[in-house]
Amino acid sequence: MSGDHTSDRATEVFVTHRNLLFTVAYEMLGSAADAEDVLQETWLRWVQVDLGQVRDERAYLVRITTRQALNRLRSMAQRKESYVGPWLPEPLLTAPDVAQDVELAESVSMGVMLVLETLSPVERAVFVLREVFDVGYDEIAAAVDKTPVAVRQIAHRARRHVDARRPREVVSQREKREVLESFLRALEGGDLQELLDVLAPEVVYMGDGGGVKHAVLRPIVGNNKVARLLTGGLSRNSTPVSFSPTLVNGSPALVIHLDGQLDGIMAARIERGRITGLYIVRNPEKLSHVTAETPLTLQ
Repeated sequence: MSGDHTSDRATEVFVTHRNLLFTVAYEMLGSAADAEDVLQETWLRWVQVDLGQVRDERAYLVRITTRQALNRLRSMAQRKESYVGPWLPEPLLTAPDVAQDVELAESVSMGVMLVLETLSPVERAVFVLREVFDVGYDEIAAAVDKTPVAVRQIAHRARRHVDARRPREVVSQREKREVLESFLRALEGGDLQELLDVLAPEVVYMGDGGGVKHAVLRPIVGNNKVARLLTGGLSRNSTPVSFSPTLVNGSPALVIHLDGQLDGIMAARIERGRITGLYIVRNPEKLSHVTAETPLTLQ
């Protein structure tokens, strides 16, 4: 095969699997910007591969992506240590088809992505590849440089860790939308009691301003504290604030505009008909992927 044909074939295969590779990298990293960098690194290595020696192109690309994401994940740990305030995953504007895929929507939800942040880099890679993308143990072992036996043990430990912390029930998109609509009505109306009704007693509020925009520096826990924080913040703000429904990370969310300009994203974790988690991302560096839909896939 000539060099040009080889290059064309490499490009064709990479483009075919690009959305999958981005999804793998994003779920491992929680950062769209870093996931894009990983894809660039994957491409540079992929074009050097002898395709005649590759039996499963998709698996090979996933392996390269995983290794590059693992390298990036380890380096990101240092950045997070010096990060100002809570670090939240970078939100993605997603199409309705992502929301309709229950498994995909759950795996990229803000709540689950935050749980993945509590895993070690290798645990996160193994969990994502096995539980989300159903990759075989042998293939995962090759990607993370572990034995298949070790990978099984890591997968079991990671699954137990995640299952203990993620929502136990599957909440329909309709219920999520209805709860968020009730929350928005209460928020815009400044009705403290209505906010208390829609916020679970144990609700956790987290804000990510990255030291650039104002945000709470520690999680706020409890519906009374969170409701008063929200109503007080709106009443003190002299600049017009507006909220508009959208789909972020496969679930209903709110876009925040301040004086007509994009100011942030508010995502929610919903359980038993109430909001148990509110996640506000205001760091401008994390808002570049909420102006156009990002295609995600498990295939």
